[in-house]
Amino acid sequence: MSLFAQYFLLSLPLFGIVLAGYVLARLPRWPRGLTGWLSKFVFAVALPAFLFRLMSGFSQLPAVDSHLLFAFFGSCFIVFVVGRLVAWRGFGLDGVSQSIFGLGGVFSNNLMLGLPLARVTLGEASLPSIALVLVFNALILWTLVSVSIEWARNGALSPRGFAKTAWGVVTNPLIAAIVSGTLFSLAGFKVPRIVDLPLAALGEIATPLSLAVVGMGLAEYSIRDDWQQSLAITSLKLLLQPTVVWMLAVALGLPAMETKSIVLLASCAIGANVYLMSMQFRTMQGAIASSLVMSTVLAAITTPVFLSALAFFYG
Repeated sequence: MSLFAQYFLLSLPLFGIVLAGYVLARLPRWPRGLTGWLSKFVFAVALPAFLFRLMSGFSQLPAVDSHLLFAFFGSCFIVFVVGRLVAWRGFGLDGVSQSIFGLGGVFSNNLMLGLPLARVTLGEASLPSIALVLVFNALILWTLVSVSIEWARNGALSPRGFAKTAWGVVTNPLIAAIVSGTLFSLAGFKVPRIVDLPLAALGEIATPLSLAVVGMGLAEYSIRDDWQQSLAITSLKLLLQPTVVWMLAVALGLPAMETKSIVLLASCAIGANVYLMSMQFRTMQGAIASSLVMSTVLAAITTPVFLSALAFFYG
């Protein structure tokens, strides 16, 4: 069996859960309110519990090469700039729209797709690298796009606009769980067993339920809206970003597991946070919604391609 086939079959069940969620949400008698309640439960309870428990052991995780942060976020900056140029020269978009366009090319669905895929395809050894990226991911990328948008609007950084966005990031339940869990671990505390057991139970259902919710959310979007822009964003996300991450990882001499982990994250579909950002700034909603669908479908092929290429080079 080829390497591609192996990784494709490993990841297929996860994308199958996404498809199942999509099919359920498309059923004529599916209660639309249920999707909203499930999404709220996943984002406000299940995933934060899972992430807090994961990050509460952050200080005990095996050490990883911290240069992976330069490779991953360095690629984000490079691809973000390329995305802005494509949006400007290729589609004539204004500065705010360029920023959202560029964010679509770098913001992965790390929590709901990347983390489960890493555990299935790379194993538990990938978790230290994944955890380190998760600690900084949303804060760095939301800061990047916020500065870009404020500069595009005002020709300078607006402290009020930046503070408003920063507050929205910090109070996000997922970010709060990651930050609080990390601080809890670094302070030397341990989760009591009476608390750890329910957190573990919630963590067990967080992954499959979150994947199903991704599919349900995709059912609300259409790939017909601004498909040319969506195709460009999807190409940046699924092809350019993992390629740039890999090149930077090689240049920095990262070990095999760190390289595999961050390239996998970079190869994942676009995260729903990009759509939330487009809604917040009232631009690119159609193109971003379309790119969510398109990138999720195509990632079922492109992510195994990158994983098989990585396995070929690193074993």
